[in-house]
Amino acid sequence: MAYREEIGRVRRRAYRDQDYWSRPVPGFGDPSAQLLIVGLAPGAHGANRTGRMFTGDRSGEFLYRALWETGFASQPCSEIVGDGLYLIDAYITAPVRCAPPDNKPAREEILNCRPYLVRELEILKKVRCVVVLGGIALDSYLSVLQARLSIASRAKFRFAHGTQFQTHPGGPVVLASYHPSQQNTATGRLTAEMLRQIFLTARELIAATDNST
Repeated sequence: MAYREEIGRVRRRAYRDQDYWSRPVPGFGDPSAQLLIVGLAPGAHGANRTGRMFTGDRSGEFLYRALWETGFASQPCSEIVGDGLYLIDAYITAPVRCAPPDNKPAREEILNCRPYLVRELEILKKVRCVVVLGGIALDSYLSVLQARLSIASRAKFRFAHGTQFQTHPGGPVVLASYHPSQQNTATGRLTAEMLRQIFLTARELIAATDNST
C-alpha cells in the first residue's frame, strides 16, 4: 500500500501533471465472458496511474493489440480509461490488485488479494478458457481450484508457454502464456505473433467447447 501511494506522489516525469489512481485496481470486462485473462499485478505507471488493468503502459499495448487482432477487444490500444476500449467476450483480472515493488508481489500480497479473484471466478459463470499470463498467474488460479477441492494438487500443472491444461472435468481449459512484460517483449521471449497465437488458440478452444455441448 505504501509503495503504491508513493508512486502516485512522486510520479514519473512523463506523467508529472497527471493524477494517479493509486488505489487497488479491479478486474474489468464482459460479465458474460467465455475468456478469462489472469495477469500479475497493476503496472506502477500503467494501471496504478490510470485505474484499469493493462492501461497506459507497454504491456497493455502488446496485450490489447493481440486481443483486438483476435476479436476480443474493440480497439488495438488503450492509454486512458474512457478512451473507447471495451472487451468482447473477455474479462481481465489479476491475483494482486496493487502495484508491487519491482513487479514482484510477495506471497502475503497474493493471499490478501485472493478473495477478489475467488469472487470473480464465482461471478464469471460462462468462462470456458482461462489464459494465464505467467507462472504466478497460473499458480494463483490453481490455488483457488485447490481450495475448492476441484484439484487435489498443483504439482502436475507445470508452466510453459503454449501449454494447455484440462484441470478438472467440466472446468475451463487453461492456456499458459508468457506475460507481456516489457522484459519479455523487448528480449523477444514473447513476440507479437506468439501472443496473437495464444488468443487464436483460446478462440478455437471456446468454439470447440461450444460444439461439444
